[in-house]
Amino acid sequence: MAQLLLKENPICNCQGVLFDKDGTLSHSEPHLLELAEARIKKAIEIAQEKTPALQAPALGDTLRRAFGVHNGMLDPGGTLAVASRQDNIASTATVLCLLGCSWPQALALAHACFDAVDQDNLIDTTPSPLLNGAGQLMRDLYQQGVTAAVISNDTRSGIEDFLAHHELKACVASIWSADDHPRKPDPQAVLELCERLDLPPQRCALVGDAETDLQMALEAGIGGVIGFTGGWSRPPELPSAQYLLHSWEDLALNTAA
Repeated sequence: MAQLLLKENPICNCQGVLFDKDGTLSHSEPHLLELAEARIKKAIEIAQEKTPALQAPALGDTLRRAFGVHNGMLDPGGTLAVASRQDNIASTATVLCLLGCSWPQALALAHACFDAVDQDNLIDTTPSPLLNGAGQLMRDLYQQGVTAAVISNDTRSGIEDFLAHHELKACVASIWSADDHPRKPDPQAVLELCERLDLPPQRCALVGDAETDLQMALEAGIGGVIGFTGGWSRPPELPSAQYLLHSWEDLALNTAA
């Protein structure tokens, strides 16, 4: 059992820590903004080819709102920041429906758009950088025998590539991804991850940057619910957080507890 210290003040005792990835461990905003613009550009190209009557400016503006892009920043509670690829495909299809497509047509166009961005290599696929202090904390947890896991709506391969790129795979006992079911923010995702780790939820802490992550953790009975606010240009609003953390350098481990 270890004690987590926030600015040298003890906040919870735990045997395991569950981490979100994007916006928590990873400085993902620049990559996600690039991804949003690539998908919007491709959606306009495909829609104009398949449905010429659809207005490109309206599609671009509405997709930016749907993805949570505003004034060059990303809404940390928006679909692109929080939701899975499948959820973002559904939100794109919904926008296309609002602008006059049938649902089957809209869904086909949304899938074609996302697939084309991937196949055409329109964005850099290098994993996003770690936020300052995140890697050191994970290494400290590993060295002190505290179990760490990642729970994210990224794909399993995306999480594994991120951890491998930053040489953190050995520090992480398990992951729960968008390929697992149920996906977060279903509290059952947390419960099943804790079962994989052979840890009771009340002996774990969870760190996330989305209100849905924190609500999920509370409903699952996680012992320490920590909201991370330092991963975005526009800090997220996290009313369900038991504790707020802005910088990883403010969180430390006391194994003498």
